[in-house]
Amino acid sequence: MNLTISGHHLEVTPALRTYVTTKLDRIKRHFDQVVDVRVLLTLENLKEKERRQKAECNIHIKGIELFAESAHSDLYAAVDELMDKLDRQVVRHKDRMQSHAHAAPKRLM
Repeated sequence: MNLTISGHHLEVTPALRTYVTTKLDRIKRHFDQVVDVRVLLTLENLKEKERRQKAECNIHIKGIELFAESAHSDLYAAVDELMDKLDRQVVRHKDRMQSHAHAAPKRLM
């Protein structure tokens, strides 16, 4: 799995990097065929203090690209919300990929 964590208008500290990687373990727990993950952490220059810090993520999973973004006043809370969204998307994709067809009953003669 290729992991890229970058920051826009902020420095990605080692503590923030480890926090994001530990949260990404939830995604790998559900689906182990993750090819590429790109996380972008942004500090936006808005006049209002709410939803100023933004986290967005692109995940490339064997044949599909998933995207989610979250904004919050706290960057760690934005990362938590982002991982919740990605977790729901990955679980939904995994359910779609599994076959839900039942086998036909055997005929007795």
